[in-house]
Amino acid sequence: MAEAAAFSQTTGTIPLGRRTPVDSQPDDAFLVARARAGDVAAFEQLYRQNVGRAYALCLRMTADPALAEELTQEVFVRAWQKLKTFRGNSAFATWLHRIAVNVVLSERRTRSRRAARITTTDDVAALNAPAPPPTHGVRIDLEEALARLPEGARTVFVLHDVEGYRHHEIAAMTGMAVGTSKAQLHRARRLLREALR
Repeated sequence: MAEAAAFSQTTGTIPLGRRTPVDSQPDDAFLVARARAGDVAAFEQLYRQNVGRAYALCLRMTADPALAEELTQEVFVRAWQKLKTFRGNSAFATWLHRIAVNVVLSERRTRSRRAARITTTDDVAALNAPAPPPTHGVRIDLEEALARLPEGARTVFVLHDVEGYRHHEIAAMTGMAVGTSKAQLHRARRLLREALR
């Protein structure tokens, strides 16, 4: 099988043992190999299989549907550009997930730098204004409550409680201290509990 895979990479042909029946989904390794060989249709299939999860992650981290759509497209552009670097040590979805996290965090850093250069005001309270509280009597769901969290707390909550990263991994990805990550998670959980009451 290894010889067949090597043959397919050098010749661009599909090894016979790897062909899939018409009514079954090709596996990721097959699609990645084809996409690396320049098969756009194979990459489109990878896109269709993974776009929902990538979008959900971007939406949870940004709380902005339009921005999440834009970032999801950027995730797949970067995946296409970096496909040759994918070694297959993990599942394609895992590799893509890491790209998505990096894209969102990179966009956030860019936005923060841009805002620091542009934002000027004499009203300091306006910069730190909390999100308006929910209207009395209206139940909000978890996604809405998550969207209302401050950006740092939301990021740590999504990465830790939803995606399963550990605090030292979050610290490495975001550039914050491990203690800050833990504090942000505590804050996020407290705010979510209050919002969901």
